[in-house]
Amino acid sequence: MITLRAYRPEDWPALWAFIEPVFRAGETYAVPRDITEQDAHRLWIELPRAVRVVEVEDGRVLGTYYLKPNQAGPGDHVANCGYIVSPAARGRGLAGAMCEHSLDLARELGFTAMQYNLVVTTNEVAVKLWQRHGFAIAGTLPHAFRHPELGPVDAHIMYRRL
Repeated sequence: MITLRAYRPEDWPALWAFIEPVFRAGETYAVPRDITEQDAHRLWIELPRAVRVVEVEDGRVLGTYYLKPNQAGPGDHVANCGYIVSPAARGRGLAGAMCEHSLDLARELGFTAMQYNLVVTTNEVAVKLWQRHGFAIAGTLPHAFRHPELGPVDAHIMYRRL
């Protein structure tokens, strides 16, 4: 059983333990691979409008997402989210559960659509997952992401109305 709940400050060490390797790998998020813990905290916890975590039955936190406006002012009705699942929990449906939860929360907060700005095409699992949750590829940006092993790869903008 999993529980999706609001982030609490005491969750940060557990989150950082699986966020840091994802950022350091540089394969899916457009953040500096040498991002400091302080800057990662600001990016993931302080700037978004909402942060949620996935807690499993034994109390471990194994997933997280943030929700924020995609743009300011006239674009603030479109939400943007980022999701990370601990490698220890991949394949258990946590990303899909977080996606559904984030869509509901976005609606509750008054957003009318959700957009993912840079879904790396080599992250095929994510592309297929977001499509299963109603996202369409609105456009593909050629060579928009510098993959550490593959070099420049394409990235999708994915979008869905709420």
